[in-house]
Amino acid sequence: MSQTIPLNKHGFSASQLVLGCMGLGGGWNSNPLTKEDIKQAHDAIDAAMSIGINMFDHANIYGFGKSEKVFGEVLKERPELRDKILIQSKCGIRLGTEDYPRTRFDFSKEHIVSSVDGILSRLGVEKIEVLLLHRPDPLAEPEEVAEAFGLLKSSGKVGSLGVSNMSAAQMNLLQASLDEPLVANQLEMSLLKLDWLDSVVHVNQEAGKLSSFPEGTIEYCRLNNVQLQSWAPLAKGLYSGKDISNESQAVQETAAMVAKLAEEKEATKEAIVLAFLMRHPARIQPVIGTANPQRIVACGDAAKVVLTREEWYHLYITSRGRMMP
Repeated sequence: MSQTIPLNKHGFSASQLVLGCMGLGGGWNSNPLTKEDIKQAHDAIDAAMSIGINMFDHANIYGFGKSEKVFGEVLKERPELRDKILIQSKCGIRLGTEDYPRTRFDFSKEHIVSSVDGILSRLGVEKIEVLLLHRPDPLAEPEEVAEAFGLLKSSGKVGSLGVSNMSAAQMNLLQASLDEPLVANQLEMSLLKLDWLDSVVHVNQEAGKLSSFPEGTIEYCRLNNVQLQSWAPLAKGLYSGKDISNESQAVQETAAMVAKLAEEKEATKEAIVLAFLMRHPARIQPVIGTANPQRIVACGDAAKVVLTREEWYHLYITSRGRMMP
């Protein structure tokens, strides 16, 4: 467990790896939970804790709420786990309904507060340590968000507030209305999804116009002790065992290099892929999304893998599929 990640500067004692719980609960449907779903959750949580993970990431929409609900069933059966773990969940996405079939975003005070009540009910807990705002809402009023968080904080329902998929400018605007610091920003970053790095090296380059990652976000988070969390950090298994026969040359060459490094360092391929993220000085916190106990355990050596600067750049350039500008 690392004590140097930015999140721990806000009073937490969080593992550098997080287990993402979207895959728990039996899928995105309205089917009732089964004994198999509950067993899967037990097994995934046990596998995570066996490698030192003590932080678990949820969202109120995952599995239409079943991911939180099945996690709550585990806590109901094993209440002693609650004091050993940190729970993070997200809100702000409104899925389509029969009356309004389109997904949209909602940072209104009413929606945030009611969402947290639903999260707590499904999990069967009185408090979550971190609440993340899931996707930016163009209609968000920062003062209204701050009022909602103030109510949740004062009532003991939420410990800290963070965001997901936000730029530095969006965080700065929101932070101006908050009395407490934002503690995390969860973004898609991996050895496959590289625009978070490209946005840095492409400054003052024509190639910079191709990056969709908001410039300055990494730097803002580092300056303000905002924990950068990576969703989909394992790149959907492309470099650790998935069939890539129909993938690009860059993917195939990167997978070969991952395998070579794993052999040289006596580590798993998953550990190499995660070590690429964790080598970055921002002290990124990968949120691994697999529910497979074997794959979860395979991630356990990531913190022990030390990539040299040359190895890190070799992985980066190979995955880019082109030389640096």
